[in-house]
Amino acid sequence: MNAILFNIINGLAGKNSLLDAVAVFTANYSPYIFAIYLIYLWFFISWHRDKLLFAVYNVLIGLGINFIITLFYFHPRPFMMHIGKPLISHSPETSFPSDHTTLMFSVSLIFLYYKELRIRGVVLFLLSLIGGLARVYTGLHFPFDIIGSFSVALFSTILSCWILKQYLIVLNYFVIYCYECLMKKIESKSS
Repeated sequence: MNAILFNIINGLAGKNSLLDAVAVFTANYSPYIFAIYLIYLWFFISWHRDKLLFAVYNVLIGLGINFIITLFYFHPRPFMMHIGKPLISHSPETSFPSDHTTLMFSVSLIFLYYKELRIRGVVLFLLSLIGGLARVYTGLHFPFDIIGSFSVALFSTILSCWILKQYLIVLNYFVIYCYECLMKKIESKSS
């Protein structure tokens, strides 16, 4: 089933140069767009800093879970199995789960969790889906790798928003306090 879905999605690769270019860009750079967006929100919409920190924690937890999975489970990438048409060269390493997609879903799920960020969360979730699909389209991942990434991000969201929340809130206070103190020192020296 995984290979069949992969061949359907990746089978479109190489037929339209514009679609290929968009997919390559999306597959490679979507996580950077998420990171830039978080940085923008941190500096220009300060009342959401605590929630942005939860997004960062969620990414770190999700990528940590991915790392643990790769210690115990190896699944080759499609090009390592000589199937599909790879549009992006990549080192031959485990395919499951996708770190790029885990990062994107981890951010979008945190945004969906908080009511005041939910509209942004819907947009980011759609971008996560598109980014994951682009990873399959370009031949880097199988569809189940993307589903696995979503599952990891969902699990990390449950951990960070319910199980670890009380500890992470304390860490938030500390990080935001340190940041504000640093900014006050910088402002006082520039005056």
